[in-house]
Amino acid sequence: MTNKTRTDGRGAADLRPVEIETGVQKNPEGSVLYACGGTKVLISASVEDGVQDFMRGRGAGWVTGEYQMHPRANPDRQRREGRNGKLGGRTQEIQRLIGRALRAAVRPERMGERTITIDCDVLDADGGTRTASVTGGFVALALACDHLRRRGLVRPGVLREPVAATSVGLLSGSALLDLCYVEDRDAQVDLNLVATASGEIIEVQGTAEGEPMSRKEHDALVDRALEGIANLCALQRRTLDEAGVDLAALLGK
Repeated sequence: MTNKTRTDGRGAADLRPVEIETGVQKNPEGSVLYACGGTKVLISASVEDGVQDFMRGRGAGWVTGEYQMHPRANPDRQRREGRNGKLGGRTQEIQRLIGRALRAAVRPERMGERTITIDCDVLDADGGTRTASVTGGFVALALACDHLRRRGLVRPGVLREPVAATSVGLLSGSALLDLCYVEDRDAQVDLNLVATASGEIIEVQGTAEGEPMSRKEHDALVDRALEGIANLCALQRRTLDEAGVDLAALLGK
């Protein structure tokens, strides 16, 4: 597959252009506007004292995620979820993914008994909304943890390692990184991967839409995704440095 056959002219191993703006809200302890290609997500990290009943008395904290699509994130308006008290299965599944991914980024025993909620509101959707939420969510989480560190409320090394996510797909025999909506729709295989900056895998979500994929194809997709995640983690670090966050202290280094 050549560059010209991708809808936006990228090479197979290229991420979409990513922009991360911090401090976009005044009230949350951490906030981010994360844009990758045509996808844009507003993300906030809110700190609350206390944890749910099953965590009480352990001296450890908890990270959880919430996710919503703005009614006009897509070309046609969709009804806002949750008005009847129920969320769709896709939304619940993505929320759980965000929570699992970002809990892997922290050492809960160094948080104290407090909860950090990562709220992800998709403003514009062009594929990769869940992976954008995870990648931008780590930046918001680190901002919140740095806020707590400056107040002496968390122990050094509260963060394990940066965490990011991206999509990859098999289209016309090529492993394409960071799918836009059209590519995601047409891909023979659609795979989302969450991993750490050092390349340790947290979660893989993948489906062959038609014919099964081979082990070789699967491994090529994972390798391509890990390359993209390494670049995303480098961007996270630059963003946090520009925001004045002492990431080394958060990581206990």
